[in-house]
Amino acid sequence: MTATPDHPNSPEAAPSSTVPYRFERDATAAGLQESWEHLEAGTETSTQVSVAGRLMLRRVQGKLAFGTLDDGTARIQLFAPAATTPDHAGFCGLHLGDWIGVGGVVMTTRRGELSVRVDRWELLAHARRPFPDKWHGITDPDTRFRQRYVDLWVTPAARRAFALRSRMMSQTRRFLEERGFTEVETPMFHPIPGGAMARPFITHHNALDAELYLRVAPELYLKRLVVGGLDRVFEIGRVFRNEGLSTRHNPEFTMLELYQAYADYTDMMELTSELVEHLAITVTGSTVLEIGDQELDVARPWRQATMAELVSEAVGRPTSVHTPIDELKALADANEITFGDGDGPGKLLTELYEKLVEPDLSGPIFVTEHPAETSPLARRHRDDPLLTERFEAVVAGRELVNAFSELVDPADQRDRFEAQAAARAGGDDEAMVVDEDYLRALEYGLPPTGGLGIGMDRLAMLLAGVEAIREVLLFPTLRPEQT
Repeated sequence: MTATPDHPNSPEAAPSSTVPYRFERDATAAGLQESWEHLEAGTETSTQVSVAGRLMLRRVQGKLAFGTLDDGTARIQLFAPAATTPDHAGFCGLHLGDWIGVGGVVMTTRRGELSVRVDRWELLAHARRPFPDKWHGITDPDTRFRQRYVDLWVTPAARRAFALRSRMMSQTRRFLEERGFTEVETPMFHPIPGGAMARPFITHHNALDAELYLRVAPELYLKRLVVGGLDRVFEIGRVFRNEGLSTRHNPEFTMLELYQAYADYTDMMELTSELVEHLAITVTGSTVLEIGDQELDVARPWRQATMAELVSEAVGRPTSVHTPIDELKALADANEITFGDGDGPGKLLTELYEKLVEPDLSGPIFVTEHPAETSPLARRHRDDPLLTERFEAVVAGRELVNAFSELVDPADQRDRFEAQAAARAGGDDEAMVVDEDYLRALEYGLPPTGGLGIGMDRLAMLLAGVEAIREVLLFPTLRPEQT
């Protein structure tokens, strides 16, 4: 038995004039396995099929050749005896990764391996670069992400993760549509940055001679639509934030944002846990998910705790936005947290939470009552004006969802925009600016509204059980390739 070695780069091996323009296939590997799984060993049927895909393995045993064809649905064996296979020598000379089309009868070998006998075959595309074999795959992670077109063939887990992500997206849309939500599309280019506290990407529109910003969030446009009478809206789309790369961050990522009139943040909590539980069951078959070495059950109900409660537990004494500012600064210094001279108690409490609490939250948990100082678009808490009716859903130490009762008072919104603008003028390039058109929309009246945003890439990470965002992005942002 001999295995086919990888081949050198040989572009002249398959002239384009010999490659067909199309190939008619009528069967898939997965379909054949399902239809013929009980076929007895050593049986040859009269069923003729046409299959096509990449040749991933091949071995030659004298006058018999065997191949493994992967068509993206599964793998099927090719059985090529010299007596009946046209150009048997040519078939034996194929390279790993070559695309081929094969026609022949469905059969099983004496060992019971379901196969397609090679009664006819065509080379559909030649792999002019050496293709990784089944046993070694791609060992360099950077190469995996940079050459995803190869990774998808040799890393089965990658293909499974992206199939899962696709199901997650379609199930999310179905879930929301069944609850009366309308899917919309809002601009990618914004005249001013807004909708989230993040550094934007800036571009220039030549015809208008104007600076535009790739959106950091669709929030303000979606709430304009609620003002316009679309009382349940959602958008799933790309957002862009000019930030660094990490296992949880990519400069462009996919966000689900939705808004529901006549609702508040408690309704958003219920919707969030219901959606995640539903996706876990429909996509993975269970509410129990494996993340690294831990198991998490996302079945409802989820725990709730205020930010102040969690920080108090971490520092060992009662701490809140009402704690004297000097005490909060001392806590920040003791925990090596940097802060600005203008930072108030809400900002310091948030910094303590993000440093001491969030990374260790296994969850799922709703962290509620965020400070108004760090929540410029959230409605003030009905019982404490220094807080907002906002929550973050945290699972496995990752923020998964940000949601709140939406701020509906245009005067309060103006004050908070202006505070953000002042922070921006002071050097905070993640702070927002005053959006006069959005304030005008609020003056026409925004009813009580609940809204939420879900990072769909992080949700896919959770469902797929992976710990790096690059594993669920087909083409993640990478550092420039060194040549």
